[in-house]
Amino acid sequence: MRVIPKASLDEVLRGMNIDNIAKATIRQCVNTAQELERISGESFVHLEFGVPGIKASQFGVDMQKLALDAGIAAVYPPTAGIPEFKWNASAFIKAFIGIDMFPDCVIPTVGSMQGCFNLLMECSQLHAGKTAVIYLSPGFPSHYLQAKILGLDQRILDIYHFRGDKLGPKLEELMADGKVCAIVYSNPNNPSWVNLTESELKTIGELCTKYDVIALEDLAYMCMDFRKDLSKPFKPPYQPTVARYTDNCALMISASKIFSYAGERVGLVAISKKLYDREYPSLKERYGLAGFGENFVLTYIYVNTSGCSRSAQNAMSEMMEASVSGKYDFVSEMREYARRAHRSKEIFFKHGFSLVYDKDLDQDVSDGFFYTIGYKGMEGSTLLYNLMRCGISAITLTSTRSEQQGIRVCVSMLNGDEDFARLDDRLGLFEELVSEGVLNSGE
Repeated sequence: MRVIPKASLDEVLRGMNIDNIAKATIRQCVNTAQELERISGESFVHLEFGVPGIKASQFGVDMQKLALDAGIAAVYPPTAGIPEFKWNASAFIKAFIGIDMFPDCVIPTVGSMQGCFNLLMECSQLHAGKTAVIYLSPGFPSHYLQAKILGLDQRILDIYHFRGDKLGPKLEELMADGKVCAIVYSNPNNPSWVNLTESELKTIGELCTKYDVIALEDLAYMCMDFRKDLSKPFKPPYQPTVARYTDNCALMISASKIFSYAGERVGLVAISKKLYDREYPSLKERYGLAGFGENFVLTYIYVNTSGCSRSAQNAMSEMMEASVSGKYDFVSEMREYARRAHRSKEIFFKHGFSLVYDKDLDQDVSDGFFYTIGYKGMEGSTLLYNLMRCGISAITLTSTRSEQQGIRVCVSMLNGDEDFARLDDRLGLFEELVSEGVLNSGE
């Protein structure tokens, strides 16, 4: 392809009201790329949008059809979840995470996003003056937006320099004033794909107990650390979790990636039994209900959506049951993302790029759904701007609240040989133009 003129990109960015491409949202980057595709007539390499790149689980599709044919679309779903969903979720958590979770403490949500938003809202209303949230960064950009919408203080901890023994002291520094109500992180991490170890999670859990902070653990990519086999139900190794080390926790599990069921917006929140039953005077005064779990279901979730789609609950319930019984190996299906990551990393390396978040302590990061890439000291905003001109769309690490420079790469839309060939071609164009000084000069 021919490099997109600077004037064309600048005009599109103005039209999208993007003042700083480093802070552009995922949707804004997608829309910018689509408009540039229309103008140039060239297809972009889309590395920005974290949509599933694998067909939805047939177990879910078939069950959802059966449920709809049975007439459940005419009946409101119970806000707390249908019984089979709650039981199958409890078994699923036991099988793949290795912890006991009471069915009553599992609530279906409209994806993990809704779960996290409502948990943040509730956590910030438990104690007067505790309205700060710690984010282990980099992270999912929308999580930060949730705190902004709710008016919560954000305390950012970029884990790049604080792994292992360094994590505890830094976290304690952020929690010590008693104003933190929650800590949010994903594991595996979006976007860096680093995986917190059991030791690091133990540190988080112990500090959450000490300072009465609630850990909100996003497991959207659970069991996708492909360096070890997490596919065998009820057999170790299990998905690491903070729930082994504190009762102050809620886990968020989504069907979007692990079951490729993003279109139906279904997930779950699993709250520890002690936290679910814990009573707070502030909740009693405000809502007439004292219990954390009771309020989560009957106040926050009910007012927010009046529950999660009944047929989607049936679908996710069936996918979890099939996974637990061994009929469906969802982990092996997701290994396709590791293959794509490995292949695309090699192409980036070929053209002079390098990983930004490259290590889990002394191990190389796993290949998976995301990774982070940088280029020879180039700032993330400049890198993304230049890649856009060469037909590659991504998001910057700045938008994920990282202090490092580079971009996030999602491999889900690298679906075939032609996509990898196009990536190779566009990165070759980028490298050639940088060497000639064309991109850096803006010509």
